Amino acid sequence: MDGSTGDIGDDFYHRFKEDIQLMKTIGLDSFRFSISWTRIFPNGKLSGGVNQLGVKFYNDLIDELLSNGIKPFVTLLHFDPPQALEDEYGGLLSPTFVDDFVVYADFCFSTFGDRVQKWVTINEPNSYTMNAYDFGKFAPGRCSSCVGGDSSTEPYVVGHHFLLSHAAAVKLYREKYQARQKGGIGITIATHWFEPKYRTLPSSQVAASRALDFLFGWLVHPITYGDYPKSMRSMVGDRLPRFTREESEMLKGSIDFLGLNYYTMNYAENTPPQLLAAATTTNPSYSTDSRAVLSSTYIAGAGADRFLSRCHYCLVEVCDILYIYIYILMKFID
Repeated sequence: MDGSTGDIGDDFYHRFKEDIQLMKTIGLDSFRFSISWTRIFPNGKLSGGVNQLGVKFYNDLIDELLSNGIKPFVTLLHFDPPQALEDEYGGLLSPTFVDDFVVYADFCFSTFGDRVQKWVTINEPNSYTMNAYDFGKFAPGRCSSCVGGDSSTEPYVVGHHFLLSHAAAVKLYREKYQARQKGGIGITIATHWFEPKYRTLPSSQVAASRALDFLFGWLVHPITYGDYPKSMRSMVGDRLPRFTREESEMLKGSIDFLGLNYYTMNYAENTPPQLLAAATTTNPSYSTDSRAVLSSTYIAGAGADRFLSRCHYCLVEVCDILYIYIYILMKFID
């Protein structure tokens, strides 16, 4: 090793023109990138000042893409809410975050929207929420076993505020900008697919459905129907926030498109009785509330999956990950 650091990565900030030429050579016709909130508002708020160099960078990037026949596909928030808002009022744990996100989104729509036709409000809010407020792996690193946090309540509060931030930004865009800018706006959500571990057991079938509700339906159900899935209401109870009638109406249909980041598939079965008490009463958390145990191990038997004999798949035993892309794509399309 030469002793250098990782302070400079791909250096896109300085080399974006070279990178765009590579994109053009490859034949790409669109480029998805994320705007850094704090590169625009260093203190998280418009009242705290605007970083004009940051604005110039994104203007230059968008113009360079368009001049090379590449359409910008822009995400507003990608795992990096401002630290200043975390310090001021607890960030995503506070409903104040929704108002600040809308002001930031308004600035971006106004500044860049004349050239951007596709907007993503938030990238993978479910993935970020789990990792930051249930597992404690992402900033701000909160969880029940962390220095601060509560894995049984905070993930649901943060997910709730993410949804309201998304819906409020979409409402603003549609009312103030969409008619003249003629763009579309949506959200990108991460998901897996879940199959029953024991195909002949109704309990495994229901567990697979619950697992999908808790990961995918957690966000997609509210933006489609205005409320969380019934399975979540039943399992989480009063720990799951409620939407007002106005919020529910704002959420319904709040996408022109849905971005789906699909990663892998898991088999699901009911949480065993000997573990159920700890999962539901002693130490509840978002990750155990679905009462589904996930694995990549399939239990064959009567009624076993017939598709396995005709679907190419790869089981990576070391990493315990099962990838079945063609089959799952067909499932989501259905």
